[in-house]
Amino acid sequence: MNGFWGRMPKPFFALAPMEDVTDVAFRTLIAKYSDPKIPRVFYTEFTSADGLARADEDGLRKLRKKLEFSDIERPIVAQLFSATPEYMEAGAKLCAELGFDGVDINMGCPADQVVRQSCGAGLIRNPPLARELIRAAKRGAGELPVSVKTRIGYNENELETWLPQLLEEEPAAVVIHARTRKEMSDVPARWEHVARAVEIRDALGSKTLIGGNGDINDLNDARAKASATSCDVVMIGRGMFGNPWLFSEHGPATPQEKMTVLIEHIELFQKHMSGFVNNAVMKRHFKAYIGGWEGAKELRVRLMETETLEQALEILRGEL
Repeated sequence: MNGFWGRMPKPFFALAPMEDVTDVAFRTLIAKYSDPKIPRVFYTEFTSADGLARADEDGLRKLRKKLEFSDIERPIVAQLFSATPEYMEAGAKLCAELGFDGVDINMGCPADQVVRQSCGAGLIRNPPLARELIRAAKRGAGELPVSVKTRIGYNENELETWLPQLLEEEPAAVVIHARTRKEMSDVPARWEHVARAVEIRDALGSKTLIGGNGDINDLNDARAKASATSCDVVMIGRGMFGNPWLFSEHGPATPQEKMTVLIEHIELFQKHMSGFVNNAVMKRHFKAYIGGWEGAKELRVRLMETETLEQALEILRGEL
């Protein structure tokens, strides 16, 4: 049932799926700078299972780009979203054919356009459909483990009723963002609810792994949260911006290191993503990399004013 999840030493760590952030370029960079002794799993950006089944040729080409990965990233999980079991099954089957190590169902995205489709966090309000989607994903995934990423509730904490529903379907893992959908990311994550999720899992005798997510700054913070809650896996999202050394013991990066890696990141983005998404997407990383030293603000402004990635590369190379 647990596939690779059951073989990971506990606790371990996960790179959160983040739209227009954790693409193959960034994941490749993080994988390169990861310490192989630190156990970690990568997630793709969330991908529409409906789109994979229904998109035209151009749309499908862009969606399939979200499911591109290399062996350096393993273990890697494809995250899908849908409110239609038929499409979820087909999407999970495709992910198995593409060679992923697992399939994850997004039941936590709070974005209005996703929730309106009864997807993401909208599924918290529809446990029967959520359970049906897990079963559909399992049918499509075959031998691959199926996991779920969700939140503690929709408008309020609903773990006591929501989590047991998920555990009944025996997913390999449930990673819980320690906020409600209503709270978005506007309040501090409440990790005591992750600890409670572990207690619920244990009381039910479930073998599903429990993970936590929310406000993790670095690896030491992740280890502390794992120790405090007894969860199996800690997922890191915003803490990885500008920090490809996330899964290593690398100390604070020097300005030269940050600029050098940003150059590498841009080049990987050009190689993998140009022509599939707007190159301006790369600019959201500039602020994360360029900060914390004298002259960084001025450099960042210059980078943000560039019209092409080649211009940004020229500026950065001139600084080294």
